[in-house]
Amino acid sequence: MYESSVKIRVRYSETDQMGYVYYGNYAAYYEVARVESLRNLGFAYKELEMQGVMMPVLENSTKFHRPARYDELLTIKVKIVSRPAVRIIFHYEIYNEENKLINTGETILAFVNMHSGRPCRPPQVMQDLFDPYFNG
Repeated sequence: MYESSVKIRVRYSETDQMGYVYYGNYAAYYEVARVESLRNLGFAYKELEMQGVMMPVLENSTKFHRPARYDELLTIKVKIVSRPAVRIIFHYEIYNEENKLINTGETILAFVNMHSGRPCRPPQVMQDLFDPYFNG
């Protein structure tokens, strides 16, 4: 299993009339956490695209446990619990400054060859970076 985390401060523009983070912004938080988790692994998303591979989202689910509010520093934990193949599944847990779980979610993405538009496996260099987390 691979894990990483990132911190994001809630901006005023991300809140709704009730003062809570607008529900649609959680998908953007997931994206930030997902991209940074790959960067922490040693493989930038930009590098993936330079190799002709993109990762469209196939599924996105989220569950709200309690609200996030303006100016809170959120911690987003990302887990990849199974070895990426043609698909990669990201699990998310978002915690507030009091370390209370406020949100959980999951996204399923596919590796797609940008030229053919067909599903493909992740580049070998990315597979090699995942090896220590899924071998043994």
